[in-house]
Amino acid sequence: MTLFDYADNDDFKPLAEKARPKTLDDFVGQEDIVGKNSLLRKTIENDNISSMIFYGPPGVGKTTLAKIIANKTSSDFNQISAVESGVKDIKQVEEIAKMNKLNNKRTILFIDEIHRFNKSQQDTLLPYVEKGDIILIGATTENPSFEVNSALLSRSKVYVLHELTFDNLKTILDKTLKEFYPKIQIDEEAKVSIINSSSGDARSLLNTLENVIKCLPKNKNKITKELLEKIMSEKTFIYDKNGEEHYNLISALHKSMRNSDVDASLYYLARMLEAGEDPLYIARRLIRFSSEDIGLANPSALVQATSTFNACKYIGYPECNVNLAQAVVYLAVSPKSNSLYTAYESAKDIAKKTNELKVPNRLRNAVTKLDKEMGYGDGYEYSQNYRYKMTDMDCLPDNLIGTKFYYPSEFGSEKNVKARLEQISKIKETIRREK
Repeated sequence: MTLFDYADNDDFKPLAEKARPKTLDDFVGQEDIVGKNSLLRKTIENDNISSMIFYGPPGVGKTTLAKIIANKTSSDFNQISAVESGVKDIKQVEEIAKMNKLNNKRTILFIDEIHRFNKSQQDTLLPYVEKGDIILIGATTENPSFEVNSALLSRSKVYVLHELTFDNLKTILDKTLKEFYPKIQIDEEAKVSIINSSSGDARSLLNTLENVIKCLPKNKNKITKELLEKIMSEKTFIYDKNGEEHYNLISALHKSMRNSDVDASLYYLARMLEAGEDPLYIARRLIRFSSEDIGLANPSALVQATSTFNACKYIGYPECNVNLAQAVVYLAVSPKSNSLYTAYESAKDIAKKTNELKVPNRLRNAVTKLDKEMGYGDGYEYSQNYRYKMTDMDCLPDNLIGTKFYYPSEFGSEKNVKARLEQISKIKETIRREK
């Protein structure tokens, strides 16, 4: 057997790779993205894709979708990993793309873990994606809004893939057993344990299944919950990152901080970290909490939470546990206000119902002569030129004038915001009287 034979031999591939779906009909989950009548499915089936980024947690189908596209397309498909590749590899694909363009052939470049590329590496791609020489498919577990060059992002459609549901994972488990291990029997309780331990990750599910089967005693072809618990470490089943306990604990942490209960907050933080939760997941939830439940009652809360996320990213676990503890205590003792949250939700509801309303002409920029003829900018008052650095000009669409969304609380620093808004209201009343 040559090296190439070894690489292509299924006997040496992990189960997760052998069981990887090759067609959209075999793909499980993400129905909102690749369901029967979805736009992405149609573009793949018609071999007419444009640049896109798949964003989601591990094991939900990002790479699988890219490989399905590779099997379906008539374009020249190239794949690199941002972990192992650099500018040199990108340049090689760009040279291939130039040749393909001369031969009237499209070039697709799939970059796994594209968030690992730095800005200059991503910038190298930009002109080729802009001109359409390369169709980019990126896969990332990190929010592309923060990790992908904005110019590159604006030229790509982002598809958000979600953690697989229990039913999705059960379907994958049953199909894999039927195809690869038809003689293996597994009771329902053992199935539930394996599924719950996989954290919504199909790759983790199949790796666990493969490891359990390899560890089966000789002449045993049935996996029971008792046997499973002997094979697997106890910790795996104390806390599953995608199951009910995952959501129960993050909910308990959030509500304990909201109720200013420091000790309970620290307890639930420790429960999650010691069970193996991703510190960055907790840090992201703290960032959300800092605006949702504290907001302008303590504007520094968002700074503290964001700094904690960066600290966790820089030093990792377990060293970052004390950084998270600091943030959790800080947020728990901070004054609370959900005024920003309720204000946005109220504005969102009205925005959805009134999305046909045009921006008033007074707020539009008159860029061209035609814009000026159409009245763009008429009635605009440049507040910096006025006595109080503000005017009584209405900025909402005419049908919504007078609508209020934000009602600040009396807590923490937000009482100062309330006082300032009252002052602004009085100044505008004075301006109206002086006109």
